[in-house]
Amino acid sequence: MRPLGTAAATSFLATLLLFLHLTASFPSNDMSNLSNCNHNLSCGSLTDITHPFTGAQRPPDCGPQEFQLTCNIVDSVTTFMFKSLPYQVTRVNQTSQTLRLSRLDFYDDLPCTHLSSSTTFDNDIFSLGSNNKNLTLFYGCKNLGGFVEEKFKFSCPVPGDLEEGFFKVGDPSGLPSTGWCRTSFQVPFLRSKAHQLEAEGSSLLGEVLREGFDVRYSDPYSADCQTCSKHSGTQCGFDAKPICICNDLLCPVPGPEKSSNRKPLIIGVSLASGAVLVIFVGCWITVVKQVKKRKSALVQSQGLPVVTPTSTNFFRATPSLANLKSDLDKGSTYLGVRVFSYNELEEATNCFDSSKELGDGGFGTVYYGVLRDGCVVAVKRLYESNMRRAEQFMNEVEILAQLRNKNLVELYGCTSRHSRELLLVYEYMPNGTVADHLHGRQSNSGLLTWPVRLSIAIETASALAYLHASDVIHRDVKTNNILLDNDFHVKVADFGLSRLFPTDVTHVSTAPQGTPGYLDPEYHQCYHLTNKSDVYSYGVVLIELISALEAVDITRHRHDINLSNMAVNKIQNHALNELVDPFLGFDKDFVVREMVSSVAELAFLCLQHEREMRPTMEEVLEVLRGIERENYGAGKGGVEC
Repeated sequence: MRPLGTAAATSFLATLLLFLHLTASFPSNDMSNLSNCNHNLSCGSLTDITHPFTGAQRPPDCGPQEFQLTCNIVDSVTTFMFKSLPYQVTRVNQTSQTLRLSRLDFYDDLPCTHLSSSTTFDNDIFSLGSNNKNLTLFYGCKNLGGFVEEKFKFSCPVPGDLEEGFFKVGDPSGLPSTGWCRTSFQVPFLRSKAHQLEAEGSSLLGEVLREGFDVRYSDPYSADCQTCSKHSGTQCGFDAKPICICNDLLCPVPGPEKSSNRKPLIIGVSLASGAVLVIFVGCWITVVKQVKKRKSALVQSQGLPVVTPTSTNFFRATPSLANLKSDLDKGSTYLGVRVFSYNELEEATNCFDSSKELGDGGFGTVYYGVLRDGCVVAVKRLYESNMRRAEQFMNEVEILAQLRNKNLVELYGCTSRHSRELLLVYEYMPNGTVADHLHGRQSNSGLLTWPVRLSIAIETASALAYLHASDVIHRDVKTNNILLDNDFHVKVADFGLSRLFPTDVTHVSTAPQGTPGYLDPEYHQCYHLTNKSDVYSYGVVLIELISALEAVDITRHRHDINLSNMAVNKIQNHALNELVDPFLGFDKDFVVREMVSSVAELAFLCLQHEREMRPTMEEVLEVLRGIERENYGAGKGGVEC
């Protein structure tokens, strides 16, 4: 096949667009699940549920994905997911189009939960019914005293202790400042229960939460389905858009003038699609070869290493196709993450309003944003769109796209690399960073007790051990990159400097990059990057958790400006008490003193100048878990991988 010229390339793009148009215009011809769309959904006490709901006897192809229900066969419980929160469905009224839901996370230990998110139903499909009322739950409160009546108080178990909480029916604004509570959020309940709940207090709270609340729904595709249902033997299904099912087979919109032409149409479309697919594959191979040839010529002329285009970098190697790919549709993805438009993220952050800033770093500013579907996110806006920033942008996307761990921040999506600006979209972490709580804007909250700090240390170590097992070096481990949710669970973030580590070498040679105060001295001196570089940085984080001091502070004595040097000297001179944060009660609490001393010894090993002397992150994690088990008891405060 001869190389593509301009005309051929244009023809190829036209053919590709035609192929995409054809595949988008016709539903998929997978008939495997269509035969069951005439069945009704039944699960436990819920019976005879029809379109638009799917689940149990009704496969997903029988309705929109927003109406997917799940039936647990063991206990006959029907569940429903909305905005990442699980709900039990106790009633479905398809006449009034309402659901009766209750939050599943409350069922294990009412009214305690590990999911501190308010219950909201506020999109075009689901909305809260008018017969509901809100109650606000407060957790981890201190010194409630006479501010709250005893009947409204409750307690929840935490590692080694109980924490106090309370609830308030209706508007909580009449309460005094709630800054002394760890977290709070709202949950709706049936208005008919309000008077009884206020009279009986927390003794009735579990029952009220289990009974749930009502949600109205509307099917945006109902008009199309009514067209199907007008014809006998025709059911409504769904495949990216509503479809009609005739006699267990996919059919066009019912009508005598169309049904007679159905078979020739399907045959014609199938033949055309097959021909287009063959052309597409042939052109794709030709373009790859042409790109490789041109790139090799460029490499030879400039003396650069050759990079062969593969399936993962093909669209990056051909900018015109990258633009086409990123603009095909709103739901396009890159390496499995969603590609957002610049306009959507500009709208989500109110034109990157300075009042929405969550923080900034060496590479960009992070903004609070709310997407059109109501999802709350954090949007990182890179400072510059130059070549180096583009490389860091692609590096972070490629690394996070292939990593999945509960203690790593989740990447929701990004803009195209050809967008007006380089933007990354992450899950939003409402409780700031560890640095904020240790020596920043939240340092006086008093919430970072020793058990919480130890838990942070363990979860951070778990995340880094997972990265190293995945052959990834973070390279910028610091308390500003350790994010916290409302329950102080850890999400390690910021992978702009990270790099995949070859499995067949002991180190890679690269110019030192990182943050002063956390940088591995051997990496700085020898330009040798290993996973032990992360271990050193993590040792600094351990010292910060112990001392609540910053990694670098020029106001300290010149020998103590660098916290790692200061810590090593204090530990060697048996003066650990001079380093420990007074808030922890090191001098008064024997258990805390023993644990802090053990963690300090571990940090001392992590801060050794020779990397061979440092433990691995897996060994660090094992030691920390041992310290926790020994002092809090097995199973009470353990953090699982």
